[in-house]
Amino acid sequence: MPVENSTEIFVLNDKITQQLDLAFPTHKRDLNNTKKLLNFLLENGDASLSYQAGATLTANQAYSDLNANCLSLSILAYSMAEYLGLDGQFQTVHIPEYWAVSDGYNLLTGHINLVVTQRRNSNTNSNITYLYTSENSLVIDFDPNSRGEKFKTTPITKQRITAMFYNNKGATAMLNGQHDLAYSYFLAATKTDENYSGAWGNLAVLLRLHSQYANAELAYNFAIALNPDNNTALGNLALLYQLTERGELADEILTKLDLKRQTNPYYHVALGNDAYLIKNYQDAIKHFNKAKLIDRQIHDSYFGLARTYYQLGDFKQAYTQLRFANKHADFEHDKQRYHNKLQALRAMTVKVNNH
Repeated sequence: MPVENSTEIFVLNDKITQQLDLAFPTHKRDLNNTKKLLNFLLENGDASLSYQAGATLTANQAYSDLNANCLSLSILAYSMAEYLGLDGQFQTVHIPEYWAVSDGYNLLTGHINLVVTQRRNSNTNSNITYLYTSENSLVIDFDPNSRGEKFKTTPITKQRITAMFYNNKGATAMLNGQHDLAYSYFLAATKTDENYSGAWGNLAVLLRLHSQYANAELAYNFAIALNPDNNTALGNLALLYQLTERGELADEILTKLDLKRQTNPYYHVALGNDAYLIKNYQDAIKHFNKAKLIDRQIHDSYFGLARTYYQLGDFKQAYTQLRFANKHADFEHDKQRYHNKLQALRAMTVKVNNH
C-alpha cells in the first residue's frame, strides 16, 4: 500500500509559504523576528495530544490543525524554519518511559524536540562546533514536562524523524485493525532508517498478531540489539515467550523490567489504569498512590484516583482528587475536561446530600 514520501511529509504548500512571505519579508528573517512565529506554534499546539498515536500529520496538515502530536508540530516548525532560512536540528529527549491510554491500549511514547539556530555562514569552517546558546538558538519543545526539566538530548537526523512518522502511522493503522496498511508503514520506517529500534519492535508486534512467532522473535531481538533500553520490545518479547510456552525466559525479562520501572511514576499510572479496566479498584488505588508518591505534579495519577473512587461510590474523595488533577493539569484542554467533571460531581453530591 502506498505511503507518504519524505517530500510530502515536510513540504509546505503555497498558501503557507505565501503567508510566511507576507509576515517575514526577506530582510526580517533572522531568528529574533521568527521567534514569534515559532512561539505561536508552541503556545497553540496542544502537547497533551503528543501521546495520542492518531494525531500524526504532515507539515501541511499540522498547519491546518495545531492539535497534532509533538512529532508533527516539530516537523511543521522545522519546515517553516528551513523556509525562512534558519537551521533546524531535531533532538531525541531522554525522558522516562511514558504510557498513555488510547482506545483501551496502554501506548508507550517517546519524545523529540527541535533546536532552531541562525544559519551558519557557508564560508565557515565546517569543523567548528556550533554552540546552542539562548542568544542564537531557540528550543521548540511541545511537552511542558520536558521544557521544565533538563533532560539529556541527542541530535537525530531528518531520516530518523521520517522513520518515526511512518512508525506512528503504522501504530495507528495497527490499532485500527488496518494490518496491511500498518505493514506498509512499518516497512517504510525500517527502509528509511534500518537502525530505528522502535519500528522493528512494532513490526514484530504485527507479525506476532498474525502468529508469525519465529519472524516476530527475530524482529524483537533485532530491535533490542539496536537499543538494549527498548523496554517495550523487551516486554513484548516476554509476552511472545509466554505464548510459546517459555515461561522461565519470560519471567526473567519481566522481573528485570519491573525493577527498572519501579521509580517511574508513569509506570505505576499505567498499572493503575490496567487494574481500573478490570475493575480491580483497590489495586488501582495502590498504583495511583505510588505514582503520586514518586511525583506529586502529575495530573494523571490524581485523575486515576478520582475515577476509581467514583466507581466505589466515594464521591467526596473523587471530588477532592479531581480538584488536584485540575490544579496540576498543564493544558487548557485537560483543565476544561476536569472542570466539567467537577461541576457534574458537585451537582451529584448536592443531589445525594438532599435525599
